[in-house]
Amino acid sequence: MNGRDMAHARKFGVIGGFGPLASADVFFKLIKSTPATRDAEHFDAIFEQQPFRSADADSATLTQRKLYIFDLIRSFEKRGVTTVVLPCFLSHTFIDELKANSPLQIVDMIEAVRSHVRRKFPAVRRIGVVASAYTRRKRLFEKYFASPEFEVVYPRDIDGVDLVTEAIYGGDGVKSGNLRGRPVALLRDACDDLIAQGVNVIVPGLTEIALVADELGALRVPLVDSNLAYAQYVVSGQYRSPETIFKIGVVGGVGPAATVDFIHKIVRATPAARDQDHIKLIVEQNPQIPDRTENLIGDGPDPTISLYATCKKLETGGADVIAIPCNTAHAFVERIQPYLGIPIVNMLTTTVRYLRATFPSLEAVGVLATTGTIASGVYEKALESQGLRQVVPSPALQTRVMDAIYGKEGVKAGFTTGRCQQHIAAAIDGLIADGVEVVILGCTELPLLLRETHAVGANGARVSIVDPTDVLAKQCVAHAISAAVQLTSID
Repeated sequence: MNGRDMAHARKFGVIGGFGPLASADVFFKLIKSTPATRDAEHFDAIFEQQPFRSADADSATLTQRKLYIFDLIRSFEKRGVTTVVLPCFLSHTFIDELKANSPLQIVDMIEAVRSHVRRKFPAVRRIGVVASAYTRRKRLFEKYFASPEFEVVYPRDIDGVDLVTEAIYGGDGVKSGNLRGRPVALLRDACDDLIAQGVNVIVPGLTEIALVADELGALRVPLVDSNLAYAQYVVSGQYRSPETIFKIGVVGGVGPAATVDFIHKIVRATPAARDQDHIKLIVEQNPQIPDRTENLIGDGPDPTISLYATCKKLETGGADVIAIPCNTAHAFVERIQPYLGIPIVNMLTTTVRYLRATFPSLEAVGVLATTGTIASGVYEKALESQGLRQVVPSPALQTRVMDAIYGKEGVKAGFTTGRCQQHIAAAIDGLIADGVEVVILGCTELPLLLRETHAVGANGARVSIVDPTDVLAKQCVAHAISAAVQLTSID
């Protein structure tokens, strides 16, 4: 892809306001650096300037600065921006925080300057940096121009005066619009001091310095135009794409307690030594999705649009896969999956594959589920695909299963002991009497009533209990781990 194609493939958002004149200088050089022979070949760009009134940085203004930038990036994202241009050296002291919380590409200004120095001055080792006091304290340039390859040198104070801070931020400084006279003289003294310390090249760490470069006149060592170096680097596209963090989107609220149980199982299944090792989740808790069972076996409203709308929110929010911790909702998955750009991890088919792998000689499987799930045939179809036969409770016992889920003392009403547990125990006894050895808890509320992995019937027979929510959680974690491994191998 040539430079023109790359420019058209991206839309730049330039964050101005940290120095209105300097930001405009970067924007001008960005346009100037674009390989275009006519207007139509230039890139799409948004220049947002809301003047940020602060001096160098303290804890209060730094927080304001961070949130100001973050809000602008969010605004850019809504307007189709793909690449953020941040012409402010001080703001790059927290660029990692911005990158970790934005899906947009944020082009690193210090990396651009380092790339320029390495390319233009390959033999240079001693770098003179003209930067703000805060940037110096944070050792921003040392992070990029690291020892032993480079040595970073700063101007020394003269008579107790920080020449650079006074020249830029002083009452008659460059930020006040004074591009001649005393501010230039102070910067010239700072550059002369760097030269006296034996630097081979001077790198501005303030975007305002490019505004007075001509006034500084000829120096005995090269003075880099950091603004131009950044603009050219932005246009070149020769930087890494932003790291992506795998996100699991969860359709929540179907039902609410089952959603919490599923999230707990995700956490429990994740190999993590600290908080940051866990998987990013996007949960859209939408209890207003119409009841799936009422639609499948009665005249309840169709939940298709609600399910689809919830999935689309998760997709728009950056989810990589979608999990729906509701067995009955999977009767609608085939309707909505073709209209999504990301996959729904099908809890039913994943569970059935798990059964076949774990119990290779299995023939019949008991299914405890809502009457809607059973009537839809989704589990029966999934089981048959693996050569398995579905066994369900008798009509009388199925009524008790529904009461355990939907009854006044059922799990959806917040009960997890008493009559609801007795109903499920009776249903399992009935399935054992029918000869099954494995029972699927085919409603995501049922694991709240029965957390054991085995159950013993009235006749002493023992059956294995399979929780599809747990199987789904482990499959989602496996997807996340696989994505992380692929990203590491690419790096």
